[in-house]
Amino acid sequence: MRGHVGFLASDEMKGREAGSPEYDIAARYVAAQFETMGLKPAGAKNSFIQPVPLVTFRAADKGSISLINGSTETALEFGVDYFPGTTPLASEINLNAPMVFAGFGVVAPNFKRDDYAGIDVKGKIVVLLAGAPSTLPTEERAHYANTVSKREQAAKRGAVGIIVVDTPTREKVSAFTKRVRNWRYLGATWTDTSGTPSYPGGTAPVIASVSLVGAAKLFAGIPGGADVIFAASESKASNPKRMALPTLARVAIKTEINTVMSSNVVGLLEGSDPKLKDEVIVLSGHLDHTGICPEVKGDTICNGAMDNAMGIASMIEVAHGFKHLKAQPKRSILFLAVTAEEKGLVGADYFAQNPTTPKANLVANVNLDMPIVTYDFIDVVAFGAERSSIGPAVARAGASMGIGLVPDPQPEEGFFTRSDHYRFVQQGIPSVFLVTGPGGNGKIASAEFLKTNYHQPSDDMNLPIDWGAAAKFVGLNLAIARDLADASDRPRWNKGDFFGTLYNGYGAAGE
Repeated sequence: MRGHVGFLASDEMKGREAGSPEYDIAARYVAAQFETMGLKPAGAKNSFIQPVPLVTFRAADKGSISLINGSTETALEFGVDYFPGTTPLASEINLNAPMVFAGFGVVAPNFKRDDYAGIDVKGKIVVLLAGAPSTLPTEERAHYANTVSKREQAAKRGAVGIIVVDTPTREKVSAFTKRVRNWRYLGATWTDTSGTPSYPGGTAPVIASVSLVGAAKLFAGIPGGADVIFAASESKASNPKRMALPTLARVAIKTEINTVMSSNVVGLLEGSDPKLKDEVIVLSGHLDHTGICPEVKGDTICNGAMDNAMGIASMIEVAHGFKHLKAQPKRSILFLAVTAEEKGLVGADYFAQNPTTPKANLVANVNLDMPIVTYDFIDVVAFGAERSSIGPAVARAGASMGIGLVPDPQPEEGFFTRSDHYRFVQQGIPSVFLVTGPGGNGKIASAEFLKTNYHQPSDDMNLPIDWGAAAKFVGLNLAIARDLADASDRPRWNKGDFFGTLYNGYGAAGE
């Protein structure tokens, strides 16, 4: 484990940004590990590599936003009030349009919620609050808080753009001043064979992110202003009044767009059972990190030791574990290192929609991403586990190792939609994503990592890594994958599960 992480998170790898030469070296490293173990090449053209065509995009300049109310025009200040959005579909966007406030922009029939009810957004800019109502269950909340969900709903109704406004909860989770430092963050998505970017809801792009300070200006024309909006959004009902705003917005943003190739790395351990080996359990982890980042204490390399060299090292060692078992797994195990997770789960989305093995054969996903192992964890949060028959497998594996299962202690973070397993969920595949839990020193250790090291140059080999805990994380994921691979029945969604039903997954309808 130490050797894998030390190599992948070294300064020479320059943060493994997707599309960079250093990422390609990391991909060759993982492919070499797979080949050494005797895994079968499961990429393209009998290789371990699946090419992933990317289009990258970032803000070309600071843009401009003005609010117009009659003869009064108020310019928002970059870095204080807002930073610009981006889109891979247009290098320049100029809008002069009315604004409509649509709450959180959530349309959730199962929860009797429609934030667009009674308002017309066609041809208008929709102003939306970041996040989703606290009334929703944790993982559904993460789904509806996701920017793609917001774009899709706005686009369906003819909106021409979205302004996302921070809430007090959002500010506590991720301060605007911290995010604005990365305003030129490089986004990406994959392209199809015609070169068209995959970008759901792209006709209603996010044109700006607005701070609490900017919100006061944005909502200045309504009675009570931003205070009324935030009071309602943070209340028990979490249901602010939707309305047309009295101001127009004049917006100009420019996006720098480029194309680049990257790759996923794919290796297969073929199952031993003639009847079950066509069913495939996918173990995934993202190989990329954020590359060169804003300077902190003279360091500009975001090495990504915990995020996610540790996850990739775990996946490699799970593969080693399977190879050393006396009885090989009945189902096949596919080991998948993906690109561009940090750009929006892009490599996982590309594989899930363009798998190198028949999609119908993919029966489960176990995702390994950023296990925080600076302490000896005693419990884990298993995102998605309770939604399918994966849940009992996780419980059995945990019990065999004395590791407890606990609910998500930070629902406001929306972790369920922020890692690669979510792209498999969206293809109807039961999935689980384990993070080390709050027990013991976990709460303090996790808070410290997220505050000080997450997406910072300090996420490197100087962290106080507990390598015994890292090995325990490997053992737990190996036990889960082995249970799923050897079970008599394929993994299935629980009948009526929200995500299983939404994405037409096996078992959700009771089959």
